[in-house]
Amino acid sequence: MARHRVTLRAGADLDGFRQAVRWLIAVEAAPEDVVFGLADAPDLLGAGGIGDAPAIILPRGVGEMIGSIVCHRDPQRYASLYALVWRISRGERALLEVQSDPLVHRLERMWKSVRRDLHKMHAFLRFRSLRDATGEERYIAWFEPDHFILDAAAPFFVERFRSMDWRILTPIGSLHWDRERLVAGPPAKREEAPTGDAFEDGWTAYYESIFNPARVNPTVMRAHMPRKYWRNLPETAAIPDLVRTARAQVQDMVRRQAPPPVRRDPVKAVAAMATQDPTTLEALNRIIAAAEPLVPGATRAVLGEGPIAARIAFVGEQPGDQEDLEGRPFVGPAGQVLDHALALAGIDRGAVYLTNAVKHFKFERRGERRIHARPTAGEVKHYRWWLEKELDFVRPGLVVALGATAVLALAGKALPIAANRGPARFGERPGFITTHPSYILRLPDAAARREAEARFVADMRRIAVLGGLAS
Repeated sequence: MARHRVTLRAGADLDGFRQAVRWLIAVEAAPEDVVFGLADAPDLLGAGGIGDAPAIILPRGVGEMIGSIVCHRDPQRYASLYALVWRISRGERALLEVQSDPLVHRLERMWKSVRRDLHKMHAFLRFRSLRDATGEERYIAWFEPDHFILDAAAPFFVERFRSMDWRILTPIGSLHWDRERLVAGPPAKREEAPTGDAFEDGWTAYYESIFNPARVNPTVMRAHMPRKYWRNLPETAAIPDLVRTARAQVQDMVRRQAPPPVRRDPVKAVAAMATQDPTTLEALNRIIAAAEPLVPGATRAVLGEGPIAARIAFVGEQPGDQEDLEGRPFVGPAGQVLDHALALAGIDRGAVYLTNAVKHFKFERRGERRIHARPTAGEVKHYRWWLEKELDFVRPGLVVALGATAVLALAGKALPIAANRGPARFGERPGFITTHPSYILRLPDAAARREAEARFVADMRRIAVLGGLAS
């Protein structure tokens, strides 16, 4: 019959377990003489408590393992961990290195399961934006962990989304970060969380546009993104149709395979345009509209859009597939991200000027798809005459460089975005450097996308102030 009964807090009670272990080791309680129980309001070893006991010095790695495994759902986790500490305290200091030991094997599997659950939470938790009654933007996420990992996951989200007001709701508890402090709350229900927001429409469209039917492997997809997380991810609604039509798409791509495009010399083409001397923006637009595209197949030159003397001009890299088809800048998935950020910052798209450093869609053809190809430094350099004249005619009060290619075109040299993000000068023009909205869409990790979007919106708010458009 057990001589000692230890009652710990339900969930992951690391502090209570540590106190109990120190006392149990001090009184030389063998594992078979100890029973661990769980309660919402534990009293450890009864009304008398456990008293003070000396600390236990454990080998490197044991403390980290214990900190993770107390989060596991296995009701026998504390008993197994105490058996580990007991054997180590009895001289088996290298016990964790004995992978064939049944206890070590069982604990390693539990440790791995908790680490995997944390990774899935970092990767598949999606914040969705809401506005409260005061108009303040808040973010709410729903997640269903396999283990009691909410407290263990909290530092990751605080560090990543420190500038956001967010809540994480789960069946085992909730967290609220108000930009200053973290507060734990009670369990929640799925219906308390929103099911979508405006940003997800753009993300889903981008996901569909980059989906490669030739590399579909449902088994690998399920291994990396288990089905239990699918209902919380916006792109998964499109996956069944994408997978179902993948074989037909691949066959059609092979049947319609086009020969590689013949590239023209962009230097000669743009140098010829530069010999002309337009006196108005309309005349300049006629010159570029009549120019040969960098790669055969581009439908048209995509010209700048917006009012003369706009307070702010945004300069991107080059048109994408959708922009090439419609003949307008920033109307594809990246444009939706930009529109969303502008709206959150209180900037009216119709009041700003939008253009690109390169005016034609440069691409590589893969079957029927046209895949974006980044302009070379030489191509950007020889388009600078167009961009400089365009900005001379528009006369914006602030020029915003969206991404590295725009920075190269405006500054005349490559500058890293991370080190130069924020206010800048492009010659005599006041400027601002930030990321291109497509950068947000390319991030594979959902949490990283949310963080990048929040920083992008923060930049737009600073731009609104610097450009004189803040309300």
